[in-house]
Amino acid sequence: MEFRAVSSDPSDRPAPLKVLLLLTSLHGGGAERVAVHLLNSFDPARFDVRMGLLRAAGPYLAEADASRIAVAPDGDRRFDFDGPNSGLLRPGKLLNGIRGAPRAFRAMIEEFRPDVVLSFLKGTNLIVSRALAGLDGEAPRWIAREGNNVLAVITEETPGALAAKAVRALTARAYRQADRVLTLSAGLAGDIAGQLRLDPAKVAWIPNPVDVESVRARGREPLADPPPRPFVLTAGRLEHQKGHDLLLRAFAGSGAAASHDLVILGKGSLEAELRRLAQHLGIARYVRFAGFAANPFAWMAACDLFVLPSRWEGFGSVLAEAMAAGGPVLAADCDYGPREIVEHGVSGWLVPVEDEAALGTAMMRLLSDTGLRERLASAGQASAERFALPTILARYGALLQETATLPVG
Repeated sequence: MEFRAVSSDPSDRPAPLKVLLLLTSLHGGGAERVAVHLLNSFDPARFDVRMGLLRAAGPYLAEADASRIAVAPDGDRRFDFDGPNSGLLRPGKLLNGIRGAPRAFRAMIEEFRPDVVLSFLKGTNLIVSRALAGLDGEAPRWIAREGNNVLAVITEETPGALAAKAVRALTARAYRQADRVLTLSAGLAGDIAGQLRLDPAKVAWIPNPVDVESVRARGREPLADPPPRPFVLTAGRLEHQKGHDLLLRAFAGSGAAASHDLVILGKGSLEAELRRLAQHLGIARYVRFAGFAANPFAWMAACDLFVLPSRWEGFGSVLAEAMAAGGPVLAADCDYGPREIVEHGVSGWLVPVEDEAALGTAMMRLLSDTGLRERLASAGQASAERFALPTILARYGALLQETATLPVG
């Protein structure tokens, strides 16, 4: 576990702000992709950005600058935290999370001596709160980035009401310790302060960035193995939150299978269950479980319709990415994110959350009206510019600079 030295700058410019990004690994989705953007894209004259991981694993690892990444020793064995959040509650993983993970992060912090630590995802944030609590000397300022609907995640990952209450209390305590709590949408920022009894002045929000130019360039790449028919697309972890079961039922009930296939990008613990559901609904031959796609944007550009049926979100980056790629989008109007990304009837289409009938009806309306889809796609591409990487990086830079100047305590 070691960071490489950066050559000193002989000019009279101020030293760059030292920022340490902390994650368990680079498995996952939006949070990990954002972290890689921050690692790779900041001006090194202004920000010396490094990353600390418990495990050197995940599909985004190949995109990150390895020279600026530190990894916990023996992390593959000790910190196998990938998978559903509920898995973290198994005794072996819980013990490593309580003891070993904070020590590993603390060692990275003590070695690099950052001005600001930015941690991603609730589990990592809980670990970092313990790491910083045991730190000798002057601690860095800390931004805890919360990328999801906190209460919904806690309810899903815990086995009962008492456990959920305990995890909620631990989360609230950790987030009150942070100098800033960063969320991804205005709706979540507005609610999390009340839910966890945080000082509203400590809560900020910045949407996830979209590398619009890269998305559009990669969207023009041909698909190696496209479906034989036009297709509807969704993308996301195969977990309860993402609502793939709702989409399968809506797809079957709407009759969309008469003209379209359904492609599902992503992996997760529910894949076998979802395959059985497709078989039970009689649509298995029209549904492709395509797994992780190194270039999801080519799929987004080629689909007739992109659907996000999530039960909840923190933002819904994949929706903004699909818009940037030129795919017309249909989304469940869940908390949080979709209504801040999509203007209903202008840049996309929204339906009530967990409403299979409404989802199926909207799907058929859009699939049967080429002109409407084209209008939504065109407006969606223009709207996605709000999330362009340079714009969002500027907001992150301002937040990092502001947080670094906060007084101790």
